[in-house]
Amino acid sequence: MSEPSSPLPDGPSTFADGVRLAIGTLSVFPVRPGVVDRRAGGIAMATAPLVGAVIGAGGGLVLMISLSLGTAPFLASVLAVATVAMLTRGLHLDGLADLADGLGSAKPAERALEIMKRSDIGPFGVITLIFVLLVQVAALWEATRAGAGTGAITLIAACAAGRLALTWACRAGIPPARPDGLGAMVAGTVRRSVAVAVTVLALAGTAALVYLHGVGALDLWSSGPSSEPYGGFGEGYVAYADITNHLPVIEASTPGVGLMSGLGPFVTPWGLPLAMLVGLLVAWAVRRRAVRRLGGVTGDVLGALVEIATATTLLACTILTN
Repeated sequence: MSEPSSPLPDGPSTFADGVRLAIGTLSVFPVRPGVVDRRAGGIAMATAPLVGAVIGAGGGLVLMISLSLGTAPFLASVLAVATVAMLTRGLHLDGLADLADGLGSAKPAERALEIMKRSDIGPFGVITLIFVLLVQVAALWEATRAGAGTGAITLIAACAAGRLALTWACRAGIPPARPDGLGAMVAGTVRRSVAVAVTVLALAGTAALVYLHGVGALDLWSSGPSSEPYGGFGEGYVAYADITNHLPVIEASTPGVGLMSGLGPFVTPWGLPLAMLVGLLVAWAVRRRAVRRLGGVTGDVLGALVEIATATTLLACTILTN
């Protein structure tokens, strides 16, 4: 059974209105809203990956600062994930819990939507939150063991992939589950060609970021080793303190396999973009299940897709780049 089509958005809003809507809706950054209509909603969903990259950069910055202050990599990863949640007001995590409760209830669509609308969180939501956050923290920690810069870039890519899932979840032909709310405003507002173009740009941008990091263009971490070793970064790697900048540096002990030169643990520039595609694929499967089960997308469904795609991208990165 094919999904019902919906008219492409039209309205008096401008591109700037859509960008402001994306920033104001997807982050804590105070942005004065402009004209809010379905056209602005479509632009917001198309530019969402850029907002995600900015949020990921904020978490990556906290990660690198924490490591520079001597924080253990695991705790630094916890702080980075917490920063991402804070920069989104926990909105997407709330949607994840609500969708888990709704789908886990095994109730008819109308009743499941009522459960999702309640302010409390049930057992399905709690369990899902715990495991998704554990995956995000553990996967980021694994990436960070290969270098602070590697962890930061991975987090940026994962957050961008999470918001790229919104672009695809709001493409033309996907209906809203309710006649009102965020889902109704943005569902079916993104042309397929726009979604494809945004995806290509996001993947190419990530590949470029990986390459620049690999060749040292983004390397802010090394100026020479000292005698202060860091441990726990895996067999075959040596970590040392940067005397000038007081930052941890991680390199391979085997010549020619340096983590701060070449492409490091990413293997190729396309390892991380491939992980993003895996995240999008899993989000697509969850979105398809939600549409079949609920009749369409809601704001909670969209928020859940962000967290699922982010976690899956981080997890896939640990598998595809080692």
